[in-house]
Amino acid sequence: MGRVAAIGAVTIAIVVVAVLLFRGGGGHTLTAEFQNASQLVKGNQVTIGGSPVGSVADIKLTDDGRADVKLSIKDDYKDIPVETQAVIRQASQSGIANRYVELQLPPENKRSGKNLEDGGRIPITKTVTLVELDQLFNTLDPDTRDAVSKFFRNSADQFRGKEEQQREAFRYLNPALSTSSRLFSELNRDSPLLADFLQDSEKVVTALAERRDDLTGLVTNANRTFQALSSEREALGESIARLPDFMRTSNTVFVNLRAALNDVDPLVNASKPVARQLRPFLGELRPLAADARPTIRDLSNTLLQRGADNDLLDFQNTLPALASTALDKKERRPDFGTGPKSVGNVPGAFPQTVDALNDAAPIIGYGRPFTPDLWGWFDDFSTSGPYDAEGGFSRAQIVFNIQNVASAVPELIDLGQRDQVFGQLAKTGQFRRCPGGSEEPAPDGSNVFSASEQQALDCVEADRATGPSP
Repeated sequence: MGRVAAIGAVTIAIVVVAVLLFRGGGGHTLTAEFQNASQLVKGNQVTIGGSPVGSVADIKLTDDGRADVKLSIKDDYKDIPVETQAVIRQASQSGIANRYVELQLPPENKRSGKNLEDGGRIPITKTVTLVELDQLFNTLDPDTRDAVSKFFRNSADQFRGKEEQQREAFRYLNPALSTSSRLFSELNRDSPLLADFLQDSEKVVTALAERRDDLTGLVTNANRTFQALSSEREALGESIARLPDFMRTSNTVFVNLRAALNDVDPLVNASKPVARQLRPFLGELRPLAADARPTIRDLSNTLLQRGADNDLLDFQNTLPALASTALDKKERRPDFGTGPKSVGNVPGAFPQTVDALNDAAPIIGYGRPFTPDLWGWFDDFSTSGPYDAEGGFSRAQIVFNIQNVASAVPELIDLGQRDQVFGQLAKTGQFRRCPGGSEEPAPDGSNVFSASEQQALDCVEADRATGPSP
């Protein structure tokens, strides 16, 4: 009974192992058609974005000499678009049984929304077969293979005697490869984004190729620019040395400018309506500016031109120092044709002119009210007379200024006419007429003097020579 029980247990274990080994792994299957199997074997991995999603279930030879590779995919990854491509890749160069199949999913914007069904087929137009290294070497002619052989032999000579350095380099190789492995894993995980990046890069490179003439000119001009900069490296170095002070000054200016801009805002807001009205004027000004270019060019040559004593700036340099003559206070000895005469230590012409104008202001202010009388005299003096049916005629009369009668009284006394004159003055009662007193007062009062003005002019508005005589 013990032997029977042991044989039964072994039989059950064999059945369980057989079931585990030969039962289906679940999920679904796809068939990819390749040019050749590239040394794939059953059990090789199937990956998507670097992650295992299944394995190679079977490999068969088709009637036309191609390889049908049956892929077993896990249920978690059964939604595979019909645009998916299958690529046979090699994990490393250390063996021949290290192949795997990578399924490359299309970007989201290039999917039709249809998925491969269970048992679906990936055609040969969407598969890529691995290129073996031996196939690459077979494409080389004997001379090239000999050159490659010499390259490897010379490479061995290159490292001979430097084993310690190579060991140190190989010690850091593993971390470098590990880091690179993580980098490429991240790239494989974002394969759709990487594909979009490569496609966009292709567009950029194509655009640059179409503009290669312009790009060549840009590189040539940049070369000339850098050559010019290198020829002025001393001046450039001095400019860079001054740059920190300039930046500090610029920072202060910009800080102050910020406050100034706030103050300028009301001006800008007030200028907006004016700017709109200036648009037609500026439109008409544009042709004028275009026509003025030759004139401005000639004016520029007049102001400043290469050469000696041939422009306005050179002419200005030949003149005496006007600033000293006009502003400085110093000992002066002018010469008016009879030899220099000392006038003492006096200010320049501009300060003296200012003092003279300030001193003349009261005199000018006193005489300004008499302007209408002066211009009236100019008008009457220049007019010969009116015309009527009998021809031109003129009238003349003698007018005595009442204010100057006192100076004329002695002569009148000699003539025995004093009583007559003062009698006439007594009749009119107009002894102190104001300037413009021979005109009627204006309705707006513009020719009527105030009490303070009458006192300053020593006149009385009531003595205006208008209206009926007393």
